[in-house]
Amino acid sequence: MKSAYKVISFVATLALLGGCGVIVDRRADTRAAAAEASYPPTGQFVTVNGQRVHAHVEGAGPDLVLIHGASGNTRDFTFSFVERMKDNYRVIVFDRPGLGWSDRVSDEFSGAFTTAAESPLQQAAFLQAAADQLGVSNPIVLGHSYGGAVALAWGLSRPEDTAALVVLSGASNPWPGGLGVLYGVASSAIGGATVVPLIAAFPPRGQVDGALDSIFAPQSPPEGYADYIGSGLTLRRETLRANARQVNSLRPHVVEMSARYSTLPMPVEIVHGTADDVVPIHIHSEPLARQIPGAVLTRLEGIGHMPHHSAPAAVAEAIDRAAARARLR
Repeated sequence: MKSAYKVISFVATLALLGGCGVIVDRRADTRAAAAEASYPPTGQFVTVNGQRVHAHVEGAGPDLVLIHGASGNTRDFTFSFVERMKDNYRVIVFDRPGLGWSDRVSDEFSGAFTTAAESPLQQAAFLQAAADQLGVSNPIVLGHSYGGAVALAWGLSRPEDTAALVVLSGASNPWPGGLGVLYGVASSAIGGATVVPLIAAFPPRGQVDGALDSIFAPQSPPEGYADYIGSGLTLRRETLRANARQVNSLRPHVVEMSARYSTLPMPVEIVHGTADDVVPIHIHSEPLARQIPGAVLTRLEGIGHMPHHSAPAAVAEAIDRAAARARLR
């Protein structure tokens, strides 16, 4: 409750500045431009139905698609994990719709007052169309956190052309309770039009740093990660709206998808830290391992929400097992 009151107090304080709309917009524009100049695209763009998809491609070997989580972008994987995998795989890292340098699936999802968000299945289809243009064939698809739901949607929609899935700290099953005040405010029409621009213009630095620490807890972010990831990209207005609305609308989609997990025919490796308080293992990966015939769950004792940074060797081993089970090696 104390954290909720802090968020409400912060939102109320920002709301007092709401009359200075021109100042807020100019400052938000300036901050967005600075973030984009400091954290440019690291890969290439593919056009899908008139919308851009940012893809970072490195390496050679069987195709390995990496899909990041909420508030993230390709830099979460290019920080160090792509370097670990690129000698054995052609690694394709996508920015999910509306995050990083990728556009929304359609312009119908854009705008301050639009509350609709792309489902995991729509996001998977968008990225699959981009992957097709890059010549991706029969890939191993790894999804982290929210990206785990997109990876599962990928497998459900293309079972015949997905070699294997790796679900990493993935959001896969319905959870009890809500997601917090800020997600609700930022995903609403009024909040998207008023509060989100204020957050973009006047980001609470202490809360940004605290959020990063909480995502990695009980481990710490690796040295240099905070400077590399580009939090300013996440704090752009359209990105804040996209992220909030996608996360806030996720639960009914995993309810629907979970009824079909038993139909997944490909090898599935599930990796999850036992100390993950962001996406708890007992709510998500433990049930998922029971829902998918033949799924293998690797429990990482004492590891939090970011195993690809805190226990990268274990994640790489799960990918290699998936490749072996899919007879790609």
